[in-house]
Amino acid sequence: MPKVTFIEHNGKEHTVEAANGLTVMEAAVKNLVPGIDADCGGACACATCHVYVDPAFAGKVGEKSDMEQTMLDFANEVTDQSRLSCQIKLSDDLDGLVVRLPTSQH
Repeated sequence: MPKVTFIEHNGKEHTVEAANGLTVMEAAVKNLVPGIDADCGGACACATCHVYVDPAFAGKVGEKSDMEQTMLDFANEVTDQSRLSCQIKLSDDLDGLVVRLPTSQH
């Protein structure tokens, strides 16, 4: 099972394990990681699961869909590393993934 480390805006880290096929958002919600609200339940209809993907994993998480980019247009503090965690499916290739949470999500 891949491990994902979530880093809150204040530097606090939460490392969780999750099954392949789950999304990064589902891993956060199932493990009560603060800052990932997931208001839409993973339907790519909000931006409350916004994360910054560590540059080392940028090529492994897949490309943003048009729908995801549209939702990110409504998010705060968007950067080139911004992704919606509900759109990143976990696999063994993502073991060790590190994502940071925006300051606005706490």
